[in-house]
Amino acid sequence: MADRADTRDAALLAPIELTGRGFYLTVGLLSLLILWGAIAYWTQFDEGLGVTGLHQPVSWGFYVTNFVFFIGISHAGTLISAILRLSKAEWRRPITRMAEVITVMVLFIGAGQILVDLGRPDRMMNIIRYGRYQSPLLWDATSISAYLTASIVYLYIPMIPDIAILRDRLRKRKLLYTVLALGWQGTEHQQKVLNRAIAIMAVLVIPIAVSVHSVVSFVFSMTLQPMWRSTIFGPYFVVGAIFSGIAALIVAMLVFRKAYGLHGYLKPIHFRYLGQLLLVMSLLWFYFPFAEYLTAYYGNEPEEMHVFWAKFTGPFWPFFWGMVLTNFVIPVLCLVRLGRRTIGKVLIASLSVTVGMWLERFIIVVPTLSNPRLPFG
Repeated sequence: MADRADTRDAALLAPIELTGRGFYLTVGLLSLLILWGAIAYWTQFDEGLGVTGLHQPVSWGFYVTNFVFFIGISHAGTLISAILRLSKAEWRRPITRMAEVITVMVLFIGAGQILVDLGRPDRMMNIIRYGRYQSPLLWDATSISAYLTASIVYLYIPMIPDIAILRDRLRKRKLLYTVLALGWQGTEHQQKVLNRAIAIMAVLVIPIAVSVHSVVSFVFSMTLQPMWRSTIFGPYFVVGAIFSGIAALIVAMLVFRKAYGLHGYLKPIHFRYLGQLLLVMSLLWFYFPFAEYLTAYYGNEPEEMHVFWAKFTGPFWPFFWGMVLTNFVIPVLCLVRLGRRTIGKVLIASLSVTVGMWLERFIIVVPTLSNPRLPFG
């Protein structure tokens, strides 16, 4: 038994100790992408947001779309992991750490979209210094900060025993691992305290995660813009966030499974269960836009119908029907009967949903602003 555990630990520690040509090629490619992005941002900062195509009345575009999209994906980790942990779903164990890391990573990416969308990013702190509690923007900043803090803590606490293994097994960065391990020795008392802390954080992060995307939806629904002022935007955004989060988690699992040879840990049964969850969320997601657009069509208010037809048959029809195809039609066809090719079908459905949920965020943000109600000129 001990030999088997040592073999397992050696296989899991190998990617940390050994870096091959592929690792350096990946780092080099990502560094070039970061440099490209930095040059693009400097151009925007020097010449103004006009270079992005943003103008009046369309002052929100890809940046805000990406912000909502990545904040939604963040629900892949903390929320899904907490729910599975509290429900004692034992099959979750190989995927929870990956899910929790995704949360922390994409929260930074999502918040960064707002920073690059600002003409004066140095004034970001004015939201905190001069913010009014009546403003959804202040609620947004507060809830995302709380969610990020809770997610980091929730990621770190279960990692303590694993960090202790790194402290005992690896020579490099031993001081760092010693500090982060917090003196962990695996005693019964330490294990009891750790499990209690994890359980408390699992309970806390669920309402925080739900509040985050609810507050993000309030930025839209508390305006008087057509197709934004909706009472269902809160649950609509939360369902969409969980939907996109599951899809992103599946894609990440497949990438790590292939890159690090984790076939013995990330098994077809994990993809089958997550595929079933994805199918349920696809059906649940479809209900919300159906209810939203049905009531808008029945109400037949002129301002809303301009936006309605712009999405259905107007300039945004490829994005709208592409959203329906990728979020509902393709996932249902792939997942309703998985059969033997479980992983391939789940991958196709997950990639489709990832694209579709970005299209959904775009369809929410841009068409409303593209149909101004004031008679300019």
